[in-house]
Amino acid sequence: MSDVSPVRRRQVIDALRRGAVPAAGLDLLAVGLDRFVTAVGEDLSAVAASGSVFKAIRGEYGSGKTFFTRWIAEQAKRANFATAEVQISENETPLHKLETVYRRLTERLSTATFPPSALRAVVDGWFYALEEDVLATGEVVADDAGALDSAVGALLDQRLATVSRSAPAFAAALRGYRAAALAGDTATADAVLAWLGGQPHVAASARRVAGVRGDLDHFAALSFLQGLLVVLRDSGHPGLLLVLDEVETLQRVRSDARDKALNALRQLIDEVYSGRFPGLYLVITGTPAFYEGPQGAQRLAPLAQRLAVDFTTDARFDNPRAVQIRLAGFTVDSLVELGGRVRDLYAGGSAVPHRVRAVVDDDYLRELAQAVAGRLGGKVGVAPRLFVKKLVGEVLDRVDQFTDFDPRQHYALTLTSTEMTDVERNATRADEISLDL
Repeated sequence: MSDVSPVRRRQVIDALRRGAVPAAGLDLLAVGLDRFVTAVGEDLSAVAASGSVFKAIRGEYGSGKTFFTRWIAEQAKRANFATAEVQISENETPLHKLETVYRRLTERLSTATFPPSALRAVVDGWFYALEEDVLATGEVVADDAGALDSAVGALLDQRLATVSRSAPAFAAALRGYRAAALAGDTATADAVLAWLGGQPHVAASARRVAGVRGDLDHFAALSFLQGLLVVLRDSGHPGLLLVLDEVETLQRVRSDARDKALNALRQLIDEVYSGRFPGLYLVITGTPAFYEGPQGAQRLAPLAQRLAVDFTTDARFDNPRAVQIRLAGFTVDSLVELGGRVRDLYAGGSAVPHRVRAVVDDDYLRELAQAVAGRLGGKVGVAPRLFVKKLVGEVLDRVDQFTDFDPRQHYALTLTSTEMTDVERNATRADEISLDL
């Protein structure tokens, strides 16, 4: 991995040292994802051709769901898609309030060029594209600002005609944003763009300039998503990957909110299949308990039917094209493979690469993997985060800096509750429970 840039290597290693999933460079660490490459590529191609795709990711805690969805996001950005990852939670982003989901989407919207929130860059890029399309007709010249503005407004209405039938406020807000920006009224332009992004409590004066009222509601949110997809496509982004992460949290909310959320998810899936959202790649993640348990998808029969996939067959023959796909989770062997990739990536930026590879060889990686898994009650699937965190921060960093450091002699694995997630802590307690049989 010597061809990896120093900046990219450092970003990945720093994230692993913190025990976090890197924001980029996941292709360097991808283990066991080869079987999904073709299916993901087909999905991205279908979405880029004005199609829409829905996919449900299934996996236990620690199986790599977040890693997998961010890996898909990397593939999407290479195809110039926009992406957004939204964490579903009872208080901050309840799924039954689609206006909140849309707001989080715009806050986390990113592209290969712009980090979150890329909404302003996307909208500005769209207006630039509209101006170029108008000028390309030869009917208007750039020096005639009035005629150009009028022609851009007409083209805006034409491009958003379908959206305006259900949500005319979307086009109105865009016109208001452009008018304020051209007039040099930055404060009003910012406020109107915030309203367009679903932000509540925007000043009434700014809303009056744009000719819109109130805050975005649940029903208009889907139309605004539809409009955003049009803007993305016309500004050079053929699609949007939207990840709704941790939908299993729905199982822990009040029954009335849960039922509304499950129905909202069913509605979203149906809208994707109906073709309402050309250019949308919608992905959700959840645990097996969410898909199969009585407090999850099974609580709403129509939703359970849409997500149903037979997983009774050998996992080797799982269909990557199915609506629901499962992640098998890590084994000791795959942990060792992951550790080898991390070690080689680290060595590529080390002043003593040969020493790093020699001291932290595959045999030691296996010892460390088994030790971490052992401390977690043998639950290897929960181990990857801590394994990589310890490997980088406790072993590789020391081998790199201290010439006489040997992890077999000078390092003993320690795991403290403060550095663990709830799932990891629960795993450590699993083997402490004694049963009288």
